[in-house]
Amino acid sequence: MSNVVISTRVRLARNLKDYPFPCKLSAQGREQVISKVRDAVKNSNSVLADDFSFIKMSEVEPRRAVSLVEKRLVSPEFISETEGRALLLSSDESFSIMINEEDHIRLQVITKGLSLDEAFDTADKLDTLLDENLEFAFDEKLGYLTQCPTNLGTGMRASVMLHLPALEKSRAISRIAGNLAKLGLTIRGAHGEGTEPKGALYQLSNQVTLGISEQAAIENLKNITAQLVAQEEQARERLCKSVDVQDTIARSLGILKYAMVISHDEALKLLSNVRLGVVSGQLKDISTEKIDKLMNDVEPATLSVNAGKNLTPHERDVERARLIQSVLN
Repeated sequence: MSNVVISTRVRLARNLKDYPFPCKLSAQGREQVISKVRDAVKNSNSVLADDFSFIKMSEVEPRRAVSLVEKRLVSPEFISETEGRALLLSSDESFSIMINEEDHIRLQVITKGLSLDEAFDTADKLDTLLDENLEFAFDEKLGYLTQCPTNLGTGMRASVMLHLPALEKSRAISRIAGNLAKLGLTIRGAHGEGTEPKGALYQLSNQVTLGISEQAAIENLKNITAQLVAQEEQARERLCKSVDVQDTIARSLGILKYAMVISHDEALKLLSNVRLGVVSGQLKDISTEKIDKLMNDVEPATLSVNAGKNLTPHERDVERARLIQSVLN
């Protein structure tokens, strides 16, 4: 399934019992929550605790903050107001804990490929680690209490990142989205609600958190993901028999290898075509892992962070082309 499923994410929302939700929390209260969550991780006996770095968002330069959003490590809302917010981030960036976003705690785990059980197991361990030192807001009937009612219950959002070029080209996504809504799932752009899909990247996630267990939600997501993967693979088989599609893939690789200037949207579109060529067997000696990493690294703010300086839009387009050439040639 790695040909279709790029990554898995499990996120848990939690709030501390004796504090108002962040929208009603004073500056002093926000600092207290940050201190409590940080100490809960630091003072635990888990080996995971030693792997986290503590980041005060008010001290993060803008390009670094936007890059965190591009990598899906934090939400756009989290960096829109940085005072009284902090981030705990693992060294490999697979675990993160946002403090004082919409809820006091937004804990998330990102893993490669389709690995929902693995991601949930790690998130559950982190949740237990925090629960040993903090008292969460919890109701016997409603479950975990959250600022937004749609997160009540488990407080869990599980999602998979999918590459769906064939279903996108056949214009089946809108029909699929309608059917998924009836099953308590949603499919959106790669960065979640309100984002347009680029590079044929889509995020499939659960919507129901109340009246259902975490395990049941994950099983449902796994089953629907398997069905979507099967549909995409069938559509790819038909699509890639077309000489015109094969030509588009070959031309895309040529442009990526030799272009001197390339925009963000064009890069994602061409990388998506090349990824399709790799998984269909048309293109050799290129791995999907290499393409997946490029899809992250060509993001605007991430380019500037890796360059160590702010880049103008044109400088980013030049740097993006240079990066792609260095990886593909």
